[in-house]
Amino acid sequence: MDAVYIPPDSQKRLIQVSRRTLESFVRGAQWQIDGVDDIYLLASQYGAFVSLHKRDELRGCIGTCFPTQSLYETVIEMTEAAASRDHRLPPIHARELSEIHIEISVLSALTRAPDPLSLEIRSHGLHLESGARRAVFLPQVAAEYGWDMETFLAQLYLKPGLQESAWRWPETTISSFTALIIGEDR
Repeated sequence: MDAVYIPPDSQKRLIQVSRRTLESFVRGAQWQIDGVDDIYLLASQYGAFVSLHKRDELRGCIGTCFPTQSLYETVIEMTEAAASRDHRLPPIHARELSEIHIEISVLSALTRAPDPLSLEIRSHGLHLESGARRAVFLPQVAAEYGWDMETFLAQLYLKPGLQESAWRWPETTISSFTALIIGEDR
């Protein structure tokens, strides 16, 4: 599994796209990006998650592991979704914008993990599929909670309402990915 590489200037542009999207969307203003010619932002092989934080509190996190458009278009879509459609949290309000910190996780392609316990905390994110149920945890989640890999897997299964041992079921697929985490300078 290859690590995601995006040079610092392109990372900065991606954060700027997300910030401009967030502010325009929350305020109900029209904004359209013109003339993107950065090959890294035009790449279509990456999934992306956008996480919005207010101080240390999560205010929205939405993403996709399955890219269908360019990276910058995915980030625009996920920024709007994180601001308004994370069912766990109320939508972002305009009065909060100055306090919101953006973090973008650019994901590598999913790779099936026949032995999930051999994966590394901080290095690998997890994607679960079991029947119609799916769940994702970004690589930074296990580190934030101090989980080992077995706990990481157990929590992944609890997320969509499965038993902790579901990762051992034959109908369950666990895939892993790496992520480049781009945080906003504020």
